[in-house]
Amino acid sequence: MSIQTHLDAGVLTLTMQRPDKKNALSSLMYQQLTQALANAQHDEQVRVVVLRGQTDCFCAGNDLADFMAAGSLDNDHPTVQFLHQLIAFDKPLIAAVAGLAIGIGTTALLHCDLVYAAPGCRFQMPFTSLGLCPEAASSLLLPKLVGYQRAAQYLLLGEAFGSDEAADFGLVNQIVPADELFALAQSKAERLASLPAEAVRQSKRLLKQPLQMQVQHVLHQELTQFEHLLHSDACQQALAKFFNRG
Repeated sequence: MSIQTHLDAGVLTLTMQRPDKKNALSSLMYQQLTQALANAQHDEQVRVVVLRGQTDCFCAGNDLADFMAAGSLDNDHPTVQFLHQLIAFDKPLIAAVAGLAIGIGTTALLHCDLVYAAPGCRFQMPFTSLGLCPEAASSLLLPKLVGYQRAAQYLLLGEAFGSDEAADFGLVNQIVPADELFALAQSKAERLASLPAEAVRQSKRLLKQPLQMQVQHVLHQELTQFEHLLHSDACQQALAKFFNRG
């Protein structure tokens, strides 16, 4: 249960390595991701970061039991720290997605600069079915990307969508054969790493800047509502059902 790191040719690859739990993120994994991004931010050897899982799973979301045990959603919570670091990260971030991308496994992609996906991925943000609300500023960024009605389909109904849909509305840059996915993501990362670093960073900042304050504001609002909903009867019942399944 860890985040594996590998640095090569200016590209830092972060691999979520918990296949027995479909890469559900534990508090430890959140802490490792946060630290890895923080270190990469200040390491001149790192020019680009690639985030990936395995060939059959990107990330199945939060480890709910671990998430609940981590306490209030304040700035000391591992998930909150990761979200702030993800949003603030100013070097190129590429995601290579295969298989499941649930909850944070989808919403984190809204903060990546390039996303490549294998065919047959399953993206889903089933927050309302757990009695919860969106997170990671997805209630702002998803409607801007796909339009309000489509965002409501995915955030209110919690409907899943596949690789073709994700590419159609722009969450995914390109669908890549599964056996070529990681190699292509690496080649794109190396291409970015070969470009003048400061030009790339400043260009990313300019792209992100118009929404940056809104993103921080909406993230705070979401976390406030999320914390409130966690203690609701509806959420407690949904979580009890989830933990007792099977």
